[in-house]
Amino acid sequence: MASREQNQLSTQLWGLAVTEGVLAILAGVALLFWPAASAVLLVTLFGLFVLIWGIVELVQSLLGLGRRQGWWVQLILSVLLLGLGVFLLRNVEISLAVFILLIGFTFIARGLFDILTGLFSRHESVVPNKGLLIVLGVIGLVAGAVTLAQPVASGLAFIWVAGVYALIFGVFTIVFAMKTQPE
Repeated sequence: MASREQNQLSTQLWGLAVTEGVLAILAGVALLFWPAASAVLLVTLFGLFVLIWGIVELVQSLLGLGRRQGWWVQLILSVLLLGLGVFLLRNVEISLAVFILLIGFTFIARGLFDILTGLFSRHESVVPNKGLLIVLGVIGLVAGAVTLAQPVASGLAFIWVAGVYALIFGVFTIVFAMKTQPE
């Protein structure tokens, strides 16, 4: 009996892996052939996520009214999230530009962190890799500077890289699923 249940589970998991691969390929095709629409969809989904997050936080804060300390902080956060979600959904172009700028600033911040760690850390795991950390940090600074200097091209490149990755991931997932297909 246990063997039959294992076979059913294996078949279901195999089906999920194939579905994941197919969806990844479809996402990759969409990202590569419709990058503008994909970017708008990405920002719209993020806006919906923030809006739903704000609603959940609002409900939790109201349920905690008088029962928990800090309910009012959660209430303020929920109102800010609701406002941000509405703003993101009503101003997709601005949201996309801010998203790209945040990526650029993140590259720069990480690059600075890696350089400073490489230069000043005395931790035993860092010492043998100081040179690599400094090189990685410089690459991060350059990537951030390029992203900030060319935000449109950087945003398009980001979408294309994500599309290529999704295609490759999808194909490999399907290949691995086929190799492990239950009998």
